[in-house]
Amino acid sequence: MRRVWLLPAVVAAAVAVAAISPADAQPPAGQWAAVKGQVVFPAGKPVPEPAKLEVTQDKAHCLAKGPILDEAIQVNPKTKGLKNVVVWLRPDNTDPKKSALEKNQINPADAGRRAAEVVIDQPQCMFVPRVTVARAGDTLVAKNSAPVAHNFFWTSGNNGNYNPTIPAGQNFKLPDPLKPETAPIQYKCSIHPWMTGYVRIFDHPYFAVTDENGKWEMKDAPVGKFRVVYWHENGFKDGVKGRFGEPITIEAAGTTVKPVEFDPTPKK
Repeated sequence: MRRVWLLPAVVAAAVAVAAISPADAQPPAGQWAAVKGQVVFPAGKPVPEPAKLEVTQDKAHCLAKGPILDEAIQVNPKTKGLKNVVVWLRPDNTDPKKSALEKNQINPADAGRRAAEVVIDQPQCMFVPRVTVARAGDTLVAKNSAPVAHNFFWTSGNNGNYNPTIPAGQNFKLPDPLKPETAPIQYKCSIHPWMTGYVRIFDHPYFAVTDENGKWEMKDAPVGKFRVVYWHENGFKDGVKGRFGEPITIEAAGTTVKPVEFDPTPKK
């Protein structure tokens, strides 16, 4: 008799499970996979020609290897890959107050990560790299490997304000470990006013910056539904609404996002 009474409960449970559609089911927790993709300049649109920058200081050094070109928009003519796009994961929502990932969405192996020293150099009157990504807890060093003096003008919301002059061959290290910033930080050299760059600082490990072919990759990302955000120094992909990113499902076997077209040319 006991088995007869249990049968309806078993059937009800099976029906309830079947009612959950595959699209609504989240992949099992505790799975991690690589996700990668590519950002390309739109096909059919002419690639902007980099303009020559006006060099007004230390010309002998700055122009020793030829004219200095504007590096804001860097497109590989062969692959159409767009360089220096910062890509990151955020939760699958459009609520600006719920942009943080949950602790259980961070790979446990990340707990053993050592803070990195992030270096920004100024070797030939341009910042290298122009676009930098970092984690909270990292340290940042502004390096001057040039034979002329530079400075590092930096204003931020959570990471202080600095404007040190850096003599030739010297460095400047921010005194405190980096803190997360929701907005990008622009850095400049006011001695050479054409010099500029940007850094974004994250409180999680799921971010990347595109290479010269527009490619990016994040390893050990959480399996499930998220959004992937694309940001260029000229703004978000798709404008203001792009700050919420685009839906993505990261599969346990790994996920390759189809090439994404992004035109960061400033709108007139």
